[in-house]
Amino acid sequence: MRLTRYFLPVLKETPAEAQIVSHRLMLRAGMIKQAAAGIYSWLPLGYKVLRRIEQIVHEEQARAGHLAMLMPTVQSADLWRESGRYDAYGEEMLRIKDRSGRDMLFTPTAEELITDIFRANVSSYKDLPLTMYQIQWKFRDEIRPRFGVMRGREFLMKDGYNFDLTREDALHGYNRHLVSYLRTYERMGLQAIPMRADSGPIGGDDTHEFLVLAETGESEVFYDSQITDLKFGDREVDYDSVEQCQAVLEEFTSRYARTDETHDEAKFADVPEERRRVARGIEVGQIFYFGTKYSDALGATVQTKDGDKVPVHMGSHGIGVSRLLGAIIEASHDDKGIIWPEGVTPFHCGIVNLKQGDDEADTACEALYKALTAAGLDPLYDDRNERAGGKFATMDLIGLPWRITVGPRGLKNGVVELTSRRTGESEEMPPEAAVARIVEIYAAHRG
Repeated sequence: MRLTRYFLPVLKETPAEAQIVSHRLMLRAGMIKQAAAGIYSWLPLGYKVLRRIEQIVHEEQARAGHLAMLMPTVQSADLWRESGRYDAYGEEMLRIKDRSGRDMLFTPTAEELITDIFRANVSSYKDLPLTMYQIQWKFRDEIRPRFGVMRGREFLMKDGYNFDLTREDALHGYNRHLVSYLRTYERMGLQAIPMRADSGPIGGDDTHEFLVLAETGESEVFYDSQITDLKFGDREVDYDSVEQCQAVLEEFTSRYARTDETHDEAKFADVPEERRRVARGIEVGQIFYFGTKYSDALGATVQTKDGDKVPVHMGSHGIGVSRLLGAIIEASHDDKGIIWPEGVTPFHCGIVNLKQGDDEADTACEALYKALTAAGLDPLYDDRNERAGGKFATMDLIGLPWRITVGPRGLKNGVVELTSRRTGESEEMPPEAAVARIVEIYAAHRG
């Protein structure tokens, strides 16, 4: 993409309504525009990152053997009355009527709808286990929407649902999701700590939230500092193996890590004092096992090998896809702007032409652009007739991890400058070497 053909409405001043870093930088970088309280239009740059995050989620769900689908954003109230949640959910649910006067609602979550799909189509234990998921827009009418996409009313969410014959099978599904989520977040450059949490209106006794540590987090968290030394890395796990998935769960949840809702001061006191940490965290996902809560209420049963009909055991598992953008920025920025991790960056590399209109500089930039594109990468070429300072400021603000700077002085010596956004370090090298380095970097970030 060439910047002269792109829609990037960057702001020099910070909007007054933006209270936290991610909201400020998303507005300044031209990623979003508020349409109503807690509701945003996603502009091209923001939408591009949103799709990068969504793709990683899809890839890791597929790796775990989960099936993608799509359910509507508007549901009938009848199913929610059947489960008993229509009145219990509270005012966060946006209740509406259609033109015939039927009660409808804008989906805050989809346990009822997926259970209805299951009960209409699955009747035998032979069809289990089954896990389906979607990435779909949700709406929760927050009383005080704030912090941009971090606490909006409309949000993009991955919600998955597992159906199993027994509690043991369903807990394996729970562990399988925990493993896939650890991989997902690390690919996005995040350390998301699984913490024992409260189930809220979803229900169930077994649940972990995944939290990214950040000063602006909405939750107070208590944890053993040893947990921050854990990395999933590039290890391979057999998702069908109960033992392997259970081992990962134990590795990442055996140390104390809880949100304020489930904090136990006595158990926390057992952690060596030098390892006790109290901080704030941003929730970016949650996994639940809730047994037969919905299958009992909605009649989702299967016939066993012995011919008995039994309710299936279920769990639901969510990732806040749109919220992740804010969390990544909160965890990765400086006073100049965003610093995107390579896994989610909107463009893999920025190309800055220091002297637009100079034949040699223009030719070199075009060659770099074509070489990166031919290698399957997505560069952003700043071909505007602007001063160098303004071009550098824009690149720093939008946070591309790597920048290649091209100017007449360097080209006389046969070199361009490759700069890391994260470290600020620059290195001069021939254009072909810069392309090879960028290709090598991103080869390590493919799923």
